[in-house]
Amino acid sequence: MGVALATALGSAGLVAVGAPAAHAATASDEVAKLPISSFGALVVDSAHERVYLSDGRKGSGASEVLVYNFQGQRVGSLATDQPASGMALSADGATLHVSQTNRMLTFDTETLTRSGATYTPYDVACGRDVAVAGGKAWFTETPYYDSYCDRPDNSALLYGVGDPYAVDTGWRAEGRLKLEAGPEAPDRLVMGQAGAGDAANAFLTTFDASGDTLVRGPSRRFADAEGKGALDLKDMAQSADGKRIAVADAAYGTRLLEAGDLTDAPAGYQPLADGAKASAVAFSGDGKYVARGAVAAGSAADLLVQPADPAAGGTPLEFAFEGELDGARVVPQGLAWSKDGSRLFAVTSNGASSHWLHVIQPPAAQYDSRFTGGLSTTPAQAVVGEPLGIRGRLELDGPAPAEPVKVTAVRKDADGTQEVAAAKVAADGSFTVLDVPDRVGEATYTLRFLGDVTHRPAEDVTVTVAVAKAPTAIALTAPAEATRADGVEITGKLTAQGRALPSGISLKVTRTDRFGTTGELTSAAVASDGTFRIRDLPNKRGRTVYAVSYGGDALHTASSAEATVRVTG
Repeated sequence: MGVALATALGSAGLVAVGAPAAHAATASDEVAKLPISSFGALVVDSAHERVYLSDGRKGSGASEVLVYNFQGQRVGSLATDQPASGMALSADGATLHVSQTNRMLTFDTETLTRSGATYTPYDVACGRDVAVAGGKAWFTETPYYDSYCDRPDNSALLYGVGDPYAVDTGWRAEGRLKLEAGPEAPDRLVMGQAGAGDAANAFLTTFDASGDTLVRGPSRRFADAEGKGALDLKDMAQSADGKRIAVADAAYGTRLLEAGDLTDAPAGYQPLADGAKASAVAFSGDGKYVARGAVAAGSAADLLVQPADPAAGGTPLEFAFEGELDGARVVPQGLAWSKDGSRLFAVTSNGASSHWLHVIQPPAAQYDSRFTGGLSTTPAQAVVGEPLGIRGRLELDGPAPAEPVKVTAVRKDADGTQEVAAAKVAADGSFTVLDVPDRVGEATYTLRFLGDVTHRPAEDVTVTVAVAKAPTAIALTAPAEATRADGVEITGKLTAQGRALPSGISLKVTRTDRFGTTGELTSAAVASDGTFRIRDLPNKRGRTVYAVSYGGDALHTASSAEATVRVTG
């Protein structure tokens, strides 16, 4: 699948130019719907090309760790006695450490079999973070029931995996604790306080794990003198050279810190999209790139891939996950790279109970795209309940796409915003978005091209149309002449565009004689097929005009018709 990221993005930073823009999951993004309703942890085993996922399910009962390959296909599972939460891979990649409710389990990554278990304090429902540093496994503990897990005054503890029992490090804090470590700095453990709330002014700290006991290093709290700017920790990552630590802070964005003293790096990453909140961060194993996950609305970027060093410049490649096919946001701690940086793994959710695994290979280059020539509508007058075509043209720079790309659209009217079916773009760039407006009044259509594997998104275009009532028509069949004795019989049919007419319609019928006298006759009942019949015994000879009218309804216009009959006898 594709080329290594170092090649894909270029040796001097990202190839993309211009203002950042978001693109949806594309051919470079293999997506797998995960059979989980919650998320625990994500671990990448590059040696065996496997991805391990735990669901972080709360409660009790047997569970499993899901195992996928680098193509996003499920290839197995690791059985656990209780729900699994945190996981970490040993430095040599031979052992996977898995936390469950009452034990830390180990699995042999070669055979995918359980190789050991260490009893731990009993964590009923909160779950743990797990990290390997200094050749040892460490885990957090929040020993309370579900309703207490995220309380800012809840106790939080740090343990090491001992033989046969967990080793109490003596660390106590409030809120919940997150851990991070890795081959980038094998003896450094990074710990941060999460779920502590603004008042607690959450901390970040490091430990030297090279010896028999942890040695605490620098620490930092982030609120200013007025109490503003407190850390809202979602994820942490260490750069490949171990010199910097990136922090996904939902209250700030992505912080980049010097690992030696936790001060701000000289240059930071650009802000996320307006309203987006940082949720995850991960450095590529080759040290060149960083992936930043977010919770963002609409087509705003949920994932950015860019040079790890902000000084390298370059415009990020941005991904927007939208809809029911790929999720809507990157979950906290939901990013991880393969060791060679050729693949980025991301877990997304729809904000509820559905989750997806993305296997992303960023493209070699991206080219610009744009809508040209404006938009036109067919028919010129839109009517409620009738198909409306919005025609336009999309221009793509660079190579032609391997498969037809699509233009998406949303309609905004007095009832709110509604997605419209996407339209394929023809080889010449033309497309037609089809919709059936269901409300009278103004409707504004916003058309979007979210990009593909080689093309950046186009700037959105909009068109506002006035949606009118659907027209109706009355057709009459009447004799040219009739006698007073035999009377007049007229048949007709009421037809309408758009939605079907309601049942029980009655039409107003009037008769005007040659003297100009007009009288209203018994109304005509309309059958389900739109037909009706009128019978009359006129009392005057001569030219007689029969007028039939429909008053219309909320979705249909009024209409009328006349028939002239010469009355004799």
